[in-house]
Amino acid sequence: MTEDEARQQLVDAMRSLDARGLNRGTSGNLSVRFASGMLVTPSGVTPDRLTADLMVYVDGDGSVAAGSARPSSEWQMHMGLYRRRPDANAIVHCHARYSTILACAHREIPPLHYMVAVSGGASVPIAPYATFGSEELADGVVQTLDGRSACLMANHGLIALGPKLPVAMAIAEEIEEQAAVYCGTLAIGGPKLLNAIEMERIIAAFTQYGQRDTKG
Repeated sequence: MTEDEARQQLVDAMRSLDARGLNRGTSGNLSVRFASGMLVTPSGVTPDRLTADLMVYVDGDGSVAAGSARPSSEWQMHMGLYRRRPDANAIVHCHARYSTILACAHREIPPLHYMVAVSGGASVPIAPYATFGSEELADGVVQTLDGRSACLMANHGLIALGPKLPVAMAIAEEIEEQAAVYCGTLAIGGPKLLNAIEMERIIAAFTQYGQRDTKG
């Protein structure tokens, strides 16, 4: 993918999050790994005002070229994940409604449905609260996502990562759906959970699920 294509992909994805109701206004941020650093959405720009040239390239040392827009206030969280997770090439952070409700209640999503396993585990854990944009938040999210593809962020929102931006987007959308289902079950007495053995089977099965990239 060229830099121009990567920049436009971020614009399209941010607008898609807004259109699907997974994010609102200037909240949330996206990034893709690029060259020796990453391309990340700018700080404080609504989706309708985003353009490819506003996407910010942040080098691996945290430097930004003179004249660039300011990167998202949470760029350190994205960079920390790329440093820790060589399997991650894209990150989606959004304030989806049901995920944020659970995050504000400090409730992780338990194994109520097999699709919870898209998170990379039997549940969707919660990263500890820290002020947005802080190193403490970045450290907590990086640690919570160790071996996982998604987690909630206490009193904040949702974050997901993947090998490509469309995959990370799909994971974020599925986690939000599971959050909505969980909120619904809590209103009628709570869910009946799948057991650990079944979740282990599901997680193993997910490694072979879907289409595989082929060459030629």
